[in-house]
Amino acid sequence: MLKYLHIENIAVIEKSDIDLIGGFNCLTGETGAGKSIVIDSINAVMGERTSKELIRSGCEFAEVSAVFGDVNTTALKQLEENGVTPDEDGNIIISRKLSLNGKGIIKINGQPITAAILKEISKNLINIHGQHDNQALLNPDNHCGFIDAVAEDEKYISDYYAEFKKLNEIRRELQSLEMNEDEKLRKIDLLKYQINELKSANIKIGEINELNSRLTLVKNYEKNSSKLNEAYFALKGDDDSEGACSLAQKARKALSFLEDKGLQKSAEELGNAIEILETVCADIRDFSDNMALGSLNANEINERLDLLHKLMLKYGENEEKMLSFLEEAEKQLENIEFSDKRIDELGILLDQSTQRLIKFADKLTQERIKAASKFEKQVCEILKYLNMPDVKFAVKIDKGRYTKNGCDTVEFLISANAGEDMKSLHKIASGGELSRVMLAIKSVLSDKDTVDTLIFDEIDSGISGYAAGKVANQLREVAQNRQVICVTHLAQIAAVCDNHLLIEKKTKNNRTFTEVKSLDYNDRIEEIARIMSGTQMTENLYNSAKELLERKVDYENL
Repeated sequence: MLKYLHIENIAVIEKSDIDLIGGFNCLTGETGAGKSIVIDSINAVMGERTSKELIRSGCEFAEVSAVFGDVNTTALKQLEENGVTPDEDGNIIISRKLSLNGKGIIKINGQPITAAILKEISKNLINIHGQHDNQALLNPDNHCGFIDAVAEDEKYISDYYAEFKKLNEIRRELQSLEMNEDEKLRKIDLLKYQINELKSANIKIGEINELNSRLTLVKNYEKNSSKLNEAYFALKGDDDSEGACSLAQKARKALSFLEDKGLQKSAEELGNAIEILETVCADIRDFSDNMALGSLNANEINERLDLLHKLMLKYGENEEKMLSFLEEAEKQLENIEFSDKRIDELGILLDQSTQRLIKFADKLTQERIKAASKFEKQVCEILKYLNMPDVKFAVKIDKGRYTKNGCDTVEFLISANAGEDMKSLHKIASGGELSRVMLAIKSVLSDKDTVDTLIFDEIDSGISGYAAGKVANQLREVAQNRQVICVTHLAQIAAVCDNHLLIEKKTKNNRTFTEVKSLDYNDRIEEIARIMSGTQMTENLYNSAKELLERKVDYENL
């Protein structure tokens, strides 16, 4: 669950530390006080796309940190796969820093991580429901996902999708082979030309670098040869003069006749020097003999390099890519030359894959139908509790075209009032009804996933009176098994929470600040009274708010 949230320089929030508990947490405040900024901050630390516009005016950076404790095994496994382990207290700490230059930093327990990976991990930590989800509920294209979540049919979806991919691969190969005869002949001629050109070139990996090195040696041959000869004759001498080796040898012999011990040692050292000089002479002679530079032809090297560069322009930027092109061309030629046989083989494979796909799709449909029946009853039961006593809710599943998700079209139908026909959800549901439908769906799905924290951002939209009390009680029921964080404008909901947080906007030195503070008992009475009336506090209003808070209205008994 989310234990702690630190927000710094996000919009009007300069700095705020929010402590959250297990169970039901509630955030209230005046319209525009910054409740949505808290949700935006949570979205940011969950890896959602952000904008530098989120950074507080006049600041260079913004930062959000979140501490999660009692993390579920699914999230822990995913974290472990990315090299992240809990700290010594078993906590997972996610921090995200935003900067005006766009260079953000994301860390989990001090380890840098990408926003994409964080977004995947966060799906198992927090589930955020906002008003845009109500709009998503109006789109039938999203309804199948709800049923799959209830059905827990991942295996059937996986089997179907694997076969769907295989079938499309067969189709693509068939399409590539099924060409008219003239096109086939043109393709064969082109491939043969390309293959012949590349094979004739006898390309070898590393050849271009080797040729360039040889060309450098050839260009420097005369200078190198002259310098080598100059060094050799200086050491070995020529017809006109003795070299350093001979002169040093004479000096050594002259010194060796002298009986002085110091000079005898000098003679020995001179002998060692002569050995070094002789070794250098041998190295120079061997290098000169092995260079064979005189036989290298710069024109031949340049012609070879020109050929390879022309081929590179056509077939790839280096030897590896040209050879890869050759290999692929040979495969294509082989496929075309034997295409008729391959087309027959692929036709059989396509039929077999189609039959398997139909089988997997039918199995997936059966699982969805079973789940839909159960889902209908559960949603309907919760909706009736949420003050929609005459509601009828159904899941319509029809056969459609085969897509990556199966062949089912799923749509939710509802009749909110007695005597009304069942119609598409998007055609008849009001804002308040839609909010209750979404809460009912979320309540059903809450038992189907391992996410520990559910966030409801104004789930009470369009709801008031008796229905509001029912929604409050349902949220409290969901919070029995997991952490619930709810942004609300309803006193009935605020009265039943376990941890009430107030978001207030203040002005100081011509700057706007938003603060988040936890309310004690008396503060809660005043805030609930404000929500109930919005007018100046009166004794009657205070007593009504106090009564509401003390009762924690149990609508199950009404």
